[in-house]
Amino acid sequence: MKTALKSDFVYVDEVTSGIRWDSKYATWDNFTGKPVDGYLANRIVGTRALCDALEKAQAAAEPLGFGLLLWDGYRPQRAVDCFVRWSREPEDHRTKLRHYPNIERSEMFELGYVAIKSGHSRGSTVDLTLYHLATGELADMGGDHDLMDPISHHGAPGIGQVATANRKHLCTVMTDSGFSSYASEWWHYSLKDEPYADTYFDFPIS
Repeated sequence: MKTALKSDFVYVDEVTSGIRWDSKYATWDNFTGKPVDGYLANRIVGTRALCDALEKAQAAAEPLGFGLLLWDGYRPQRAVDCFVRWSREPEDHRTKLRHYPNIERSEMFELGYVAIKSGHSRGSTVDLTLYHLATGELADMGGDHDLMDPISHHGAPGIGQVATANRKHLCTVMTDSGFSSYASEWWHYSLKDEPYADTYFDFPIS
């Protein structure tokens, strides 16, 4: 059964073509190690304005040999609240090596990797990467989604020439399509002219 979406919100896969997705927070493959509150289905939701801009980005990426793969879009506030609760739980080390090897989980907020009020909850922010159209393989970005470490910052040294070039390709494609980047996360982009800049939604994705 589908969520009754708020007006002007849509399932991205229903209104865009050629964009892949893997909603990480609907799965066990995320930094909390389990599905997150509010993500009841592996779907990506966003505003219509977000989808229009993603279509432009997809069209810009294609001549470079890339497609877009989305990891997250609209994020219910209840999911953010779930992150806060998780950050206060005792460390179990299940996801630490992969997602936050050099910090404590309680530091994610003060270091800017997770926010108590997230732009994702406004519906016009995405986490995404590039994939090779010829093979379907994900592009080398020098680090995975939600790796909370300086290596994930834009301009991070030591990630290799290919990964550096691919990050620049993604940044160019997205900024030319109306998005702004986030300095600490190469995968995180927000629509510059987002329609709900002051509203944080909490309807679930199902």
